[in-house]
Amino acid sequence: NLTRHKIIHTEKKEFHCAECGKSYFNNCNLKRHKRIHDGEKTFHCEICGKTFFDNCSLTAHIRSHTGEKPYHCVICEKSFFRSSSLKRHKLQHIGEKAFHCETCGKSYFNNYDLKRHKREHGGEKTFHCEICGKSFFYNANLIVHIRSHTGERPYHCDICEKSFIYKSDLNKHKGTHTGEKPHC
Repeated sequence: NLTRHKIIHTEKKEFHCAECGKSYFNNCNLKRHKRIHDGEKTFHCEICGKTFFDNCSLTAHIRSHTGEKPYHCVICEKSFFRSSSLKRHKLQHIGEKAFHCETCGKSYFNNYDLKRHKREHGGEKTFHCEICGKSFFYNANLIVHIRSHTGERPYHCDICEKSFIYKSDLNKHKGTHTGEKPHC
């Protein structure tokens, strides 16, 4: 609610992490943060075995297996696994690209996307497949790649029950039922 939101801008963050100095409004959030430094990943994905520091991250990760994207942009109808991704996306509809890459001049709506982009210049592929060793710039690409090993196909045709690794393949397939050829 609005009252709670206003507190965020006025209340002091009195709970500080001794390791990195990051501050929080309450001790609960500080304890959750400290797991990062402790390396304590107590939340496990039963589908692929990946571990996480908190339940929110696990829940969002599980959606990558199921294909569920519950957060929808009311402007363009794009959907997301996480609410934070939707918030970041909304900046595209209202803001200007204020974050610029010094290397190539490409601009972004937020610092998160700029940092992701900079990995490409540095050749920094930080997401690695534990099965075959292939590396990726983005975690989303790794998740999709892992499906090639597991056989997981989260996108299902509701007409003929055929399944696909990629949502784009499902969308193309749907045209076989309607006769529509969207990419011609």
